[in-house]
Amino acid sequence: MYLEYYNLEENPFNITPDPRFLYFSHHHREAYDHLIYGIEQRKGFIELTGEVGSGKTTLCRAVLANLGEEVETALILNPSLTESQLLRAMLNDFGLDVRGRDRLDYIEKLNEFLLEKNAEGINVALLIDEAQDLTPQVMEQVRLLSNLETDQHKLIQIVMCGQPELKKRLARPDLRQLRQRITVRYHLPPLTQQETAMYIRHRLAVAGSNGGLEFDTAAVREIYRHSKGSPRVINALCDNALLAGFVDRTRTITARCVRRAVRQLEGTA
Repeated sequence: MYLEYYNLEENPFNITPDPRFLYFSHHHREAYDHLIYGIEQRKGFIELTGEVGSGKTTLCRAVLANLGEEVETALILNPSLTESQLLRAMLNDFGLDVRGRDRLDYIEKLNEFLLEKNAEGINVALLIDEAQDLTPQVMEQVRLLSNLETDQHKLIQIVMCGQPELKKRLARPDLRQLRQRITVRYHLPPLTQQETAMYIRHRLAVAGSNGGLEFDTAAVREIYRHSKGSPRVINALCDNALLAGFVDRTRTITARCVRRAVRQLEGTA
């Protein structure tokens, strides 16, 4: 609705995990580097945690987009799977023809694929989003996948990405073997107020803003106060604040616009 008025090419505050809009705060850059390092150096298990809406999925998609042709990847977005369903989803994502329902056949097919890729000099990575929702049985199946290795290399690198509850799940005594195999860990904290301002400017620039649209200091302060530095909440507030600015016919988004956005989101407008 407001794109033409603000001279934007696309919506700057969509909540979809588009890696083009990823803002590399200090911690997002560190998290990105940890994931790249863990995968490229074949560290086996990698753990990434962060609160809801902190940008974990967007970060994982950015990693997938930048790993290069020497890494074959699969992404599991739905963690509500059985052990067999997880293996089928992996094989499908790797482009393998899956037939039957025998879990041992799945593992054998996966092992053949991994050995073939290893012989070609290709690394293989699996990213599991929302991993805190995996059942203990599926987590055990994930652990067993790390047994697929040669004398020199782990054949598959597994990134478990989830909310802070993932740490609690992994602290269970029956999952200690999996916990002990995680060699790279990173927790993604919320943005600071200064990073929130830079995040907003970054997304506006990616969306095509030529600088004629801005969020003033009071607006950023109000956004940070209500979002507590959560990128997803920042997006929702900024989107509604732009709509409020459009209604007021202003290209400077003020704290008043943000307060109207808050009331709209909370259903008290």
